[in-house]
Amino acid sequence: MRLTPRVATLLVVAALPLALTACSSGSSSDNGGTGAKPAKAKDLNAGLATGTQLKKALAPASVFPSGFAPEADGASDSGGQFLSPADRSTAKPDCTRLESTSWIQVTGFKGGVSFAQNDYVNHDKTEEVAQEVDAFQGTTANAVMKQLQTVAGECAGFTDTDAHAKVKLAGTSTAGLGDEAYTMTLTSGVWQNGSTLIAARSGNSVITVLSTAGTDNGAATAKKVTTRILDGLKSLKTA
Repeated sequence: MRLTPRVATLLVVAALPLALTACSSGSSSDNGGTGAKPAKAKDLNAGLATGTQLKKALAPASVFPSGFAPEADGASDSGGQFLSPADRSTAKPDCTRLESTSWIQVTGFKGGVSFAQNDYVNHDKTEEVAQEVDAFQGTTANAVMKQLQTVAGECAGFTDTDAHAKVKLAGTSTAGLGDEAYTMTLTSGVWQNGSTLIAARSGNSVITVLSTAGTDNGAATAKKVTTRILDGLKSLKTA
């Protein structure tokens, strides 16, 4: 899970202001004795949902196909604290990330300053549906969506990690889901069924869903789960 190291870093950074305050508590004449206070730094996380809140927006078990159950080690979230934003990697995208959960990382962004995710599988683990929602500072969510379209072009053809099969990717903008959405369909002549990946932006949050459920390359289930998460995010805003 990517949660542990990022939270550890956050706790170290959060402790620094306390230490600095303790060191400077006796210095009241640095500003010339005027009593003027420095301008308060803008909170870049203001208005963003925490991981604890985003977890409530994830689609519940009732939305998934019959026979699907949560994967024991597939659930994770950033809790009540915000993580430190990471710079985007500009390296060539690893297209094989599109085969797994947390596939948002194929864009070069490790994830948002808060996130929640989980993973559902059928009883024999031959089909999977994964959902994640990340909250980003500023206009980063828009940049993530733009980068996904770039990735779709660069990963139009690649070799998968398991069967070493040739994979074809078709991407298209999708209307009617959030502020903007993009859908990628992965197929291979070796696979029994393809997979559908949907990314949808709602304000500063980006939803990423992966589905291989059903005989339609997972398309119907992916859209159903995405729609439910969008409704969940709206509920958070009105709560």
